[in-house]
Amino acid sequence: MKILIVSRYKSAFADHLVPFVTEQGESLRQLGHTVEYFAVKGNYLLAVRELKQKIRAFQPDIIHAHYGLSAITAELQSMVPVVTTFHNGETLNKGVNLLTSLFSLRAKHVVYVAQHIYDLVYFKHTKYSIIPCGVNMEDCVVMNQKVAREQLGFENGVKYILFGGGFDNLRKNYALLRDAVERIEQQVWIPVEGGERCGDIVCLEMKGLSRAECVLRMNACNLFALPSHSEGSPQALKEAMACNSPVIATDMADVKHLLGELPGHYILRNPRPTHERWDADEHSLDEMVELLKQALAFNGRTNGRERIIEMGLSNEQVAKRLESIYENVLV
Repeated sequence: MKILIVSRYKSAFADHLVPFVTEQGESLRQLGHTVEYFAVKGNYLLAVRELKQKIRAFQPDIIHAHYGLSAITAELQSMVPVVTTFHNGETLNKGVNLLTSLFSLRAKHVVYVAQHIYDLVYFKHTKYSIIPCGVNMEDCVVMNQKVAREQLGFENGVKYILFGGGFDNLRKNYALLRDAVERIEQQVWIPVEGGERCGDIVCLEMKGLSRAECVLRMNACNLFALPSHSEGSPQALKEAMACNSPVIATDMADVKHLLGELPGHYILRNPRPTHERWDADEHSLDEMVELLKQALAFNGRTNGRERIIEMGLSNEQVAKRLESIYENVLV
């Protein structure tokens, strides 16, 4: 099967697609399919002409479009059937939600990466699946924690927390984690390489790192933290689970479903429905402090990797589910 994957660049300043999109494509290649990519740059409507040129050159059997706005570009052509994946950003703005969900009705099948995204879209496709993006299990490996800590030069007796994003990403809500650590340690923050330190707790940001550097830190740190305001189906959380890292995260999106009730997984209660943005209050901070104390006292590794496989969330498992969807569309 010849599959053309259509998606936007990672950001307005990037020159590459989001890694989990290309990894999904590579997993399909490993199943024996021919995969090529088309990046939507700039105006989504003007890109339709370039996409048609790509279609004539490549002659795909099916198009898989990621992200609602990029999918509009694919859905405006009628040469090749389209499967569309909605991630999360499509639901954060009412106008974008209306537009992208309306155009998605032109697709043959829609994939939503989490149930709450399907619940939030205004126009719902009758042929749909809930399939989170998969995890690259070859890259996200379990390492000896002592060896990983030695490689990074971690101090003995110091607790390290890997924050699931950049400290400046307001949606990821580093402020809540920082306030909780400060309340526990009652010390002044000082900058350290890759993050900052308060007493005997170091918070490291996951920003500007390669996949290998992220995996090394997931294995070395005592805890992975994701106290986000909103998420789709958080990829970094699933990758931390694949490394058997203890995790603390907000009950947001599909977090509760992903983490289950495994020892070493801690879920911060969300006072609102799990698809709504929320802002931490004093009660949330109190709860975060208590959960953080428990998480840092856990002092072990989890069975998160086994859970990822049980849920069918390896890249290979997800690719096989997508393959089945493509085959049904082409019947």
